[in-house]
Amino acid sequence: MAKDIADFRRKYKSKIEKELKEYKNKTVSPQYIPSREYKQFREEFMPRHLSLYEKMAAFSGKVLNIRPDEKEVPELKKAINTCHLSITPADAKSFAIMFPMLFILIMGFLGYVVPLVLTGEGQFFFVLLTFLVGMILILPLSKLPYFLASSWRLKASNEMILAVFYIVTYMRHTSNLENALDFAAKHIHPPLNLDLKKVLWNVETEEFSTIKESLDDYIKRWRGYNDEFIESMHLIESSLYEESEDRRKNTLDKALDVILDETYEKMLHYAHNLQGPMNMLHMFGIILPILGLIILPLVVSFMETVKWYHLFIIYNVLLPISVYYLAKSILTKRPTGYGESDISEKNKNLKKYKYFLINIGDIEIKIPPVFVGLSVFFVLFLIGFSPIIVHALNPGFDIVYNAETGIGFNEDADAKYSFLGYMEDAAGNKVGPFGIGAGILSLFIPLSFAFGLGLYYKLRSDDLVGIRERAKKLEKEFASALFQMGNRLADGFPAEIAFSKVAAEMEGTVSGEFFGLVSRNISKLGMSIEQAIFDPDHGALIYYPVDIIESSMKLLVESSKKGPLIASQSLTNIARYIKNIHRVDERLKDLIADIVSSMQSQIAFLTPAIAGIVMGITSMISKILGSLSTQMRNLLAESGTGAEGVAGTGIMDMFGLGIPTFYFQFIVGLYVVEIIWLLTVVVNGIQNGSDELKERQMLGKNLIQSTILYTIISLIVMIIFNIVAGSILVGVGT
Repeated sequence: MAKDIADFRRKYKSKIEKELKEYKNKTVSPQYIPSREYKQFREEFMPRHLSLYEKMAAFSGKVLNIRPDEKEVPELKKAINTCHLSITPADAKSFAIMFPMLFILIMGFLGYVVPLVLTGEGQFFFVLLTFLVGMILILPLSKLPYFLASSWRLKASNEMILAVFYIVTYMRHTSNLENALDFAAKHIHPPLNLDLKKVLWNVETEEFSTIKESLDDYIKRWRGYNDEFIESMHLIESSLYEESEDRRKNTLDKALDVILDETYEKMLHYAHNLQGPMNMLHMFGIILPILGLIILPLVVSFMETVKWYHLFIIYNVLLPISVYYLAKSILTKRPTGYGESDISEKNKNLKKYKYFLINIGDIEIKIPPVFVGLSVFFVLFLIGFSPIIVHALNPGFDIVYNAETGIGFNEDADAKYSFLGYMEDAAGNKVGPFGIGAGILSLFIPLSFAFGLGLYYKLRSDDLVGIRERAKKLEKEFASALFQMGNRLADGFPAEIAFSKVAAEMEGTVSGEFFGLVSRNISKLGMSIEQAIFDPDHGALIYYPVDIIESSMKLLVESSKKGPLIASQSLTNIARYIKNIHRVDERLKDLIADIVSSMQSQIAFLTPAIAGIVMGITSMISKILGSLSTQMRNLLAESGTGAEGVAGTGIMDMFGLGIPTFYFQFIVGLYVVEIIWLLTVVVNGIQNGSDELKERQMLGKNLIQSTILYTIISLIVMIIFNIVAGSILVGVGT
């Protein structure tokens, strides 16, 4: 027997040594292969834009495999792990090089080779610009994992107060950290719920032996970013070791107080330091670019090589990207907030409100908002571009007004006012449209973008925000309702009767409606308390989809199993926590009220008003300079000076036709739409954190209203200044 054991040991010892030797000789280090279950779990919660970046980075790593500096690898790994990305630092670095290279090649081909084939003249400007942009892109793309990690932290930190609230609330009646984390993960929203579920997953897959080890490994990632969250979680962990029940509950209460107080203090500093960056954003993104447009007609008139598409690249591509980068850097410094979410993501019954609904009898037709937005966009865009289309179909057609001949329908160089206003440049080519009619029609171009995007956002969000605001009214009253509910349970009433009594006492309020609905489900439909609240077809939460209310009712159901006294204490503590959270949230809103009010006035009035006035001035300058150029050419021709003589005088080199008002309007109007979009995103980020539903509603409202104001002001100022320009030119002509 002993011999058999010795042979067995020797046999497998030699086998193990052989395998270890082969393993050491391998040049490729082994890779962790996640299980199929974890892949499914991760794909379920991973944001789509991160999945796209992950795939492109992984592909770039296979093609180039550029390794970053060894000093940079730990920080890159930390950022990658924060976002749960399945890539390596080498993949991220390879993408930062490969994407700009492809960008330079593709855009260089489209900007130079394609125009060379079609027109016989390549645009070297686009080649140079593409190369510069591609080189500049390398730096931000190298920092993209850090940027994504910051964005992830911003969204996650917006849910941290609620996460601590749910954990503390659960652990007051059941001192189990694992169950409390699971409860919190079910009631908060991405990406923090993904982080908490990963903490639990690491224990299930035996990466860590205990939930405390897994949680400690996770919270250390927040060191330097959200220290109050770390402190709160440590207090929650320490409550597990308290022998006294009172001390355990006091420690849990302290955990919530810490994150609330520290959040207020950080928001106070953030609000104080926000004024400088916001002023820079306002000047760099609004004032200087728009006022600079006044000078551009002069620059363009004296520099014939500058075309409208050059200004388009600068104003509608490069500037918005720069402003967006500046705005994002401001938002990444925002402290933890009291987060909101898209209620349709958790409640399937509300997903239909993301569509444009048409009810015909008993039939409900759901039209995707994107179809409505695109339809409106194409109609308005075609109206805006109709001057170009009409001229292409009938080059000689125009509606003109001449003081001598009256109204005509053919091009007239001597006309006082032209609808299209095409002119001949020095080379005899038709250039335009310069006419006031084309300028007015061009106002439909920014309207097309504003209405297309605005209706899309508006139709996707208005109904859902209305439902959420109605539910928020319940949330504001809910603390008082919970106090009353807790008192009734403490008096010895069963939960079924307590619901009806609270409903009667709070009749006429939203809370009374909620408790009354629960009571009716119990008495008339014979449901249990859990069914009356959570039933997917008739439950009260269908009409009041608020996470705090849902979690409070779940805790009520669980704690009521331990007796009415435990349930009463749970509800009373929940009510107190909700009061504290709302008090801090209101104080946070007060801190940023001045900045938010200032930015909202910029969106609603200042930006469209300044841009509209500048557009009117620009149209007058362009009309005067273009007409002076034409009149100067005609004057020199009548005086008998030949083309060579004209060139020799250098007078014709002073004036060019410049850029038509039509294209200026296209550039300025589109820039106004872009800036309104950017400022709205910033305002929502400062005020509400990562609240995408509220952001869509604000975008739908601001894009439409502000662009309409810009259009009206531009129209009025453009007409007035064109009349003034016409009078000036008549005087010059005589």
